Amino acid sequence: MIKPKHLFLLISGIILSLNAFGQNLISSQYSEQELAEVLIPLKDWRPFPAIDDREAWSKADKEQMEFYLDYANENINYLWPYIPATKSLLIHRNGNRTEYQEITFEKRRVLGAMILAELYENKGRFIDPIVNGVWSICEESFWGVPAHLPKTDEYSGLMDVSKPFVDLFAAETAMYLAWADYFLGEKFDEISPQIRKRIRHETTNRIFEPLMNKHHGWMSSNANGRRPNNWNPWICSNWINAALLLEDDEQKRVAHINKATQVLDEFLTPYPEDGGCDEGPGYWGAAAASLFDNLSLLNEASNGAFQFAYEDEKVKNMGRYIYRAQISKDYFLNFADASPKPTMAGAMIYRYGKAIQDPDMMKFGAYYIAQNEKALPRFHYFRHFFEVFMHEELENAEKGLPLPKDVWLKDIQVMVARDQEGSTDGFFLAAKGGHNDESHNHNDIGNYVVFYDGLPVLIDVGSGTYTRRTFSGERYSIWFNRSDYHNLPTVNGQTQTAGRAYQATKVAYETNRRSSSMTLDISASYPESAGLVSWQRDLALNRGKRVTIKDTYKLSEAGEIIQHLMTVYPVEVVKPGLISIAYQGKDGKVSPFEIQYNPNDMEVEVEKMPFDLPEDEGVASKWGQDMYRINLTSKGDVKAGKMDFTISKK
Repeated sequence: MIKPKHLFLLISGIILSLNAFGQNLISSQYSEQELAEVLIPLKDWRPFPAIDDREAWSKADKEQMEFYLDYANENINYLWPYIPATKSLLIHRNGNRTEYQEITFEKRRVLGAMILAELYENKGRFIDPIVNGVWSICEESFWGVPAHLPKTDEYSGLMDVSKPFVDLFAAETAMYLAWADYFLGEKFDEISPQIRKRIRHETTNRIFEPLMNKHHGWMSSNANGRRPNNWNPWICSNWINAALLLEDDEQKRVAHINKATQVLDEFLTPYPEDGGCDEGPGYWGAAAASLFDNLSLLNEASNGAFQFAYEDEKVKNMGRYIYRAQISKDYFLNFADASPKPTMAGAMIYRYGKAIQDPDMMKFGAYYIAQNEKALPRFHYFRHFFEVFMHEELENAEKGLPLPKDVWLKDIQVMVARDQEGSTDGFFLAAKGGHNDESHNHNDIGNYVVFYDGLPVLIDVGSGTYTRRTFSGERYSIWFNRSDYHNLPTVNGQTQTAGRAYQATKVAYETNRRSSSMTLDISASYPESAGLVSWQRDLALNRGKRVTIKDTYKLSEAGEIIQHLMTVYPVEVVKPGLISIAYQGKDGKVSPFEIQYNPNDMEVEVEKMPFDLPEDEGVASKWGQDMYRINLTSKGDVKAGKMDFTISKK
């Protein structure tokens, strides 16, 4: 019999264990007072060499710095534009967000390049243009973008300057100004003390005070329980950056970092243990990668006091996701709004891999440094400063693509399988379960993609150009967000429904030497009016041979079923039961794929997508002008049965 004292100790131990399990990783490590002790004071913090440390800057990547210098020289007479109110109003008037963003993003790109050029050259030629840029940006009514304004009549596309709030690009702007102040502040003072004063005044009013005194939706899970997306760590990285560099009051500086880490844990704590990013690889660069940016900055500002976070298995898995979601050199999984061809920030990925001691991630990052052309400043500007001082290490690093044979992300319910480990040769299959309230959600439970030799056969369309409709109540009026433009069925005229309750059930995964498969029931992702009792989908890669999709369904009443398949190649119905897709191989030659189906159950219609909507420009830019939807309609109403597809190379 357990004695009361021992029972108390046992219960206390269990409680402590449970508390530790649910503990916030980053913010719980130090109290605010302890944080004040580990943070390097502003006057002593030198994350990168000062401009007058010419020996240090002589060691920066010469080729990269001359690239910035060339661009800055081309723009030395840049006329910093003001942004007319009518540009901001476009988002309200016709849904266009591009015209405004092109202006504001270019201003920051030019400013960032000029700062780097002056650091490299140190002749003072760019100081006046930089001051003009800083002043022009400080005079903007909103540092964010109109697409992020509340969609109410009160705003109607124009910022209410009396109610500042922080979106992605407002935070990015503060970060740009912070680095301008850090590197060039003394030179600004030689011109006028008003420049640095203005930077701090605007940053305090627009960024620091709203962040410390107002709850923003991106800071925590919403009322429906949806956890924060990439906005959280992305904004936090710029918040921490700006606070570390600009806040002169050490007590306030510590308070900023303390709150920012608490907000950051609102992103990290509920994140899937498997590290899976439901926003996809394109958004990974601002989600898990921004988490790394935060940890990196915190480490720099505390002599490594946040190194412990890299030992956390979830943090490691969040990094590994980027190479686990790879299809081939150019293509990545693009479920939801992700791009099929995202740009890889190779140096940052390498640094993340090095921090978590993952050689595969380091090789992956180093590979993309070699592959990518030099990039001008845009987002995550501070990453450039790390990169230019690592060029020798990055050039000499081992390079390669891991291309794992099998990946199962059980928390977000995504499977990846390929014929051969470390090679894009042969078949590739990926499929997803999950639910229909994911970040940047598409209604796509049970969707899958098939590639061969690293090139698409059946695709996920992904996202197009963002407009006013994209993040509004009209989101699912956009065709590529709906399930009937994924590799999914329409049942009784009903497509899948958005919402957390609409999800996959009975999900299972298996893999062995010869095959990998996923089984799930997708019936709960459809509305009740679809009349679905069950819809089991079995997806399998039979290595070196074929991909099979086997659907077993049961309806409460007989009705019509239409199976949809999406491809970028012309389609021909060779004969009943056999569809040919004019797949083009690596050599550019047509090498058809065959899809076999039961002609007694279904009849086929093929349509070419018209691409005539504003959102369609983004689709065409990723996939080209040709896209086809294959519709296989049941012959008559059906109540229960099977529909099978076999996808193989002719």
